Amino acid sequence: MTALPPQARTGSVQHVVEAELRPDDHRGSPLPTFAMIATRFMELRKRRGLMIALIAVNIGIPGVFLAIRLLAHAIAPHSYGPAGGYSVFSGLVVGILFGFGFIVAATLGCSAGAVDLTEGVFRHLVVTGRSRVALYLARIPAGLAIIVPLVAVGFTIVCSVCVFAAPAKLSYDGVNMPAGLSRSAFVSFAKSHPNQVYCDFPYRNLTSLGVPCGPNGNVGKITTPPGVTAPIPPSKAQFEATVVKIANQDYTDYSKNFRTPPLSLMVEAGMWVELEAILGFFVGLGLASLMGQRTVPVVLMIVLEVILTPLLTREVIPHMINGQRGLVGLAMNHIEPSALPHLSGLHGSGNGAGLLSESTTVAVCVIVGWLVVWTVLGAWRMATRDA
Repeated sequence: MTALPPQARTGSVQHVVEAELRPDDHRGSPLPTFAMIATRFMELRKRRGLMIALIAVNIGIPGVFLAIRLLAHAIAPHSYGPAGGYSVFSGLVVGILFGFGFIVAATLGCSAGAVDLTEGVFRHLVVTGRSRVALYLARIPAGLAIIVPLVAVGFTIVCSVCVFAAPAKLSYDGVNMPAGLSRSAFVSFAKSHPNQVYCDFPYRNLTSLGVPCGPNGNVGKITTPPGVTAPIPPSKAQFEATVVKIANQDYTDYSKNFRTPPLSLMVEAGMWVELEAILGFFVGLGLASLMGQRTVPVVLMIVLEVILTPLLTREVIPHMINGQRGLVGLAMNHIEPSALPHLSGLHGSGNGAGLLSESTTVAVCVIVGWLVVWTVLGAWRMATRDA
């Protein structure tokens, strides 16, 4: 073996040092490169079980549900109503896409945050000289490139079916009637259908006139006990005046119902659902990186969405109300599109009914805070973890 002269060895070392300090060598930059992002994207996409779960929840569940409704209506239209419409849209967005979208997005984030540790390749990534912050940040666009399109495809399917397979008339409290009526037109409809309005429409603080409505009406079938004089039926003028009062009471509620979901509502609801999925991914990514594993963070995210969110957003706990206002689920409920009705105890409180009081500004600050804090925590843990 021939030894190099001292001048040659010194020149070789100096060449290596200069190569590491070249301006075009970005290995120490905290910003990820496109190649790093593409590599993370491929790693996540090749996890077949995870991708199947994402597709099944975001696309499969609403797609199968709508397909069954379309087939049932085509086979027996008199027994099964139209597959689309505003009510179907509201139910799928609030009950499926919003809640389950958060959980599967969090699962994707947990997988992205812990995949290097669980597969034992974290040390090999560190020895490449790449910034650990860049290694963490590369997971964000890679994961969003998966979850955002999947949520968009599922939401597009729901919107398409609900628009093109909508009912011909609006069904309001079981009464088929035209949609988009003005207040005067709504009152005119009530006058022309007094029995339906009196028996089926909800009303408050009005004295019952004793008009029989049948077993399924609001009043119920009148039964007169033996020895009791039957109520005197109201005059036509009294009955019409009561119907007009009911119509005026219900117009605000009626105006929030649509035959098909409006374009503005679909845009707002789509952005709302996408934001919930993005939040789930960011929180899952940061939590998995912080804990160094995937299973426990997934369980914690499910507990947060299914148990803690509905409990802490509606029940006031003394001396903890400010902490409750910092819950991201409460903030997302407060910025929900107002045209989405209150459909369940977990979500769908378009008017904030039953929720803790919170301003829109505070809700936006809470959402931004969750995105930033969990990103900082996840990146900090990756930067300080032993390789």
